[in-house]
Amino acid sequence: MFRLESVDEAVIGNPQRNIIDKGGYIWFAEHPDFGIVGTCALMKKGEGVFELTKMGVVSEARGLKVGEGLLQYVLNNAPAIAFNTLFLLTNKKCEAAIHLYEKNGFVHCEEIMQKFGCSYERCDVAMHYKGNATN
Repeated sequence: MFRLESVDEAVIGNPQRNIIDKGGYIWFAEHPDFGIVGTCALMKKGEGVFELTKMGVVSEARGLKVGEGLLQYVLNNAPAIAFNTLFLLTNKKCEAAIHLYEKNGFVHCEEIMQKFGCSYERCDVAMHYKGNATN
């Protein structure tokens, strides 16, 4: 959907150094028929401040609710990790993902856009986790 930006290449190229070693977390979703089909990370941006990032599901597993299950798992663990702020940055083209985020307690946030939106050229949507999923 997008070209990889230098920040994407750095994180994907060495997630140990760029996420784990900096205090972040990475989760994977495994499907019984397809193996590892999804991933999601929390990247530390400050004390108690994390970005939900690099969430994705392989095309073969889309429509099987893998992404929703993975997101809900991460959100169940997030309050103990991102105790001040949990946010995400995305693009309007990701309509299905934005709907999923809204359904699971994220709200659009101009303050997050102003503070973190410049991290990616493609970013035109910033959301803050408020909890209380609506599903």
